[in-house]
Amino acid sequence: MLTGRRFRLKLTPEQAQACTEYGNVCRAVWNAALDQRREARRKGAWANYVPQARQLAEAKREPGLEWLKVAPSHLLQQTLRDLDRACREHGTFTVRWRVKHRWSPSFRFPDPKPMAVERINRKWGRVKLPKLGWATYRSTRPLGGVIKSATVSFKAGWWWISFLVDDDQATPEQHANPGAAVGIDRGVAYAAVTSDGRFHDRAFVTPGEVKRYKRLQQQLARQRRGSASWGRTLIRLRRLSCRVTDRRGDFTAQVAHRIASDNAVVVLEDLKTKNMTARASERNVKAKAGLNRAILDKGWHRLELALASKARYTGTKLVTIHPAYTSQTCHACGYCAADNRDSQASFCCTACGHRANADVNAARNILKAAGLAVSACGDGNMSQSVKQEPAHPRGLVRQPVSPVGIPRP
Repeated sequence: MLTGRRFRLKLTPEQAQACTEYGNVCRAVWNAALDQRREARRKGAWANYVPQARQLAEAKREPGLEWLKVAPSHLLQQTLRDLDRACREHGTFTVRWRVKHRWSPSFRFPDPKPMAVERINRKWGRVKLPKLGWATYRSTRPLGGVIKSATVSFKAGWWWISFLVDDDQATPEQHANPGAAVGIDRGVAYAAVTSDGRFHDRAFVTPGEVKRYKRLQQQLARQRRGSASWGRTLIRLRRLSCRVTDRRGDFTAQVAHRIASDNAVVVLEDLKTKNMTARASERNVKAKAGLNRAILDKGWHRLELALASKARYTGTKLVTIHPAYTSQTCHACGYCAADNRDSQASFCCTACGHRANADVNAARNILKAAGLAVSACGDGNMSQSVKQEPAHPRGLVRQPVSPVGIPRP
């Protein structure tokens, strides 16, 4: 199966300058092609990859556009392919422009034939890229497969290369523990709580880094935009953010490995993180902003992606359920009421008196609802609509509650 391997590049000044120029050319091609697509849509027409690739080849021969020849042709063609895919998946008017000060340069070498990889020693390796020649990279792990493509990107002041490799592995037909299943509740107090009572969480940023980040933001605000000092401060900010992002990625990878290796079925709530972290329109703007930061800091969506990636190697089945009322329903008797949850951490059923940790209770409800869920691959056998709330047990009176999956104090 296909997987990624990312390494930090150690480029010469000439290679770094060439990569910067390649990134600028690809950004200009992206913006010009996107503008052309939007103009065509306004006129009721349609522009796709084939005519734009032909026009790109013609533009290279026009006077004044010789700078298009700086970058290899397949890099620009791949940029048009990426734009075509983005427009088809998200819509022409939803795809964003690549603004110079917001976009990190990146470009992809789609053809592996002219590329070659060699191991220099235990710590270093080198890769041969078209027009760049041999570039040294920090070899932290073996590639473990055949290279399909390579992407060079700039992040936090460093150049990186990501190899897409085929590791020649297949998803096992059966999990090592075929009868094991677990439900996962994602929250803001703990990143993930499983139905077996395990709490997965860690701090991704230290108090000192928070102070340093605020100080750098203040320093950046006092500097002239686009100046050399402004650029240096921006790189320091991005390196600090990159460190936090790497910790979050390491945490989600470890948790996903542990959960997927132990369980054949993993049940998650179908949470729309993008919608849940939308900006408040009028009231409670500050409170909503704090909740948005807490949700994004815990990496809910990244944990789901890590589980899906790890499930390919373990044979784990990922199942999603409707998130309504999982945190307000008693796992013992099934009684649902907003008053059941005393606080963020405490759950006490007002009907049967069952007490438990609120997150563990929610995780057990998520696992219990797996029999009514549609799998992430869409091959479930539900007899009712996915959007319909499961019926409550007979004899229990349903209380009017607010339709919020995870109520917060």
